[in-house]
Amino acid sequence: MEYRLLGRSGLKISTVTMGTMTFGGKGWAKMVGDLGVAEARRLVDICLDAGVNLIDTADVYSAGISEEILGDVLGGKRKNGVLIATKARFPMGDGPNDAGSSRQHLIAACEASLRRMKTDVIDLYQLHEWDGQTPLEETMEALDTLVRQGKVRYVGCSNFSGWHIMKALGVSERERRQRFVSQQIHYTLEARDAEYELLPISVDQGLGVLVWSPLAGGLLSGKHRRNQQTPEGTRQFAGWDEPPIRDENRLWNIVETLVSIAESRGVSAAQVALAWLIGHRAVTSVIVGGRTDAQFKDNLAAAELKLTEEERKRLDDVSLPPLIYPYWHQLNTASDRLSEADMELFAPHRQK
Repeated sequence: MEYRLLGRSGLKISTVTMGTMTFGGKGWAKMVGDLGVAEARRLVDICLDAGVNLIDTADVYSAGISEEILGDVLGGKRKNGVLIATKARFPMGDGPNDAGSSRQHLIAACEASLRRMKTDVIDLYQLHEWDGQTPLEETMEALDTLVRQGKVRYVGCSNFSGWHIMKALGVSERERRQRFVSQQIHYTLEARDAEYELLPISVDQGLGVLVWSPLAGGLLSGKHRRNQQTPEGTRQFAGWDEPPIRDENRLWNIVETLVSIAESRGVSAAQVALAWLIGHRAVTSVIVGGRTDAQFKDNLAAAELKLTEEERKRLDDVSLPPLIYPYWHQLNTASDRLSEADMELFAPHRQK
């Protein structure tokens, strides 16, 4: 297992992170999984034995049950130096202040997460989603307070747009508050939207990148194929609708390329999809989840799979997104003055 620095911090995390949305099975999360303590403990041990040192959860996963199960599994002690990441922002109650990124909600949510996970500190505390109604000055001050109190070590964001991130970083620097060290994003061969702004920002501003649902909800696992029925027992069979599929023919072209490369290497399509992400210089870690030992063991093996340049180019070509404005104009007229961060978007287009 390789370990990479998380953004500009000195914290090293494994290139594969364990996701825990499958823990609990309450409410909407039941479509993903309903693992109990015993099953979760076995899977955690598999991940730790493979060298994973970061486990990611969120207060909203099964209404706090995922965090509770993780707390029971770790038993109030950190196994093998394991790090814990969690998130807050979504509703955790029916009250007017039970959601959002206000000082009131974030501090209460953090303290509740600490209790559920039976720990004194959260290693990475992330804003789970943008809140357009709370001033960022208040949000960043609340996160800064949690760090100064010793309840949180690092802070990050998730599902922010480019201007949201830059505004938050600007507030942090102006107010001398704790700065985001990472962003957690959706980024896959099927959905490469993050290349427009989020990956260039990460390179330019020194943010780590954690990728959620790196197999597109299982669509890139090789189980789903063109003109075949949705397999029983999968998220899609249960009605899961993330990510949105805007071009089904493109999706199946990507899957077929994944399967072709996988068969030639004697590995799974899932491993190839994950290896493509892990091999991306802007990506710090991919968050993998699952319900079975076999799923985790297969995904963990991707940490050791190195794709050739030819294999990466095949995958890049079949999944390359179109350049939207102003990027097509920049490629045509500013290619003599592009930065290292710009090349996160433009490099594959210039190679065509």
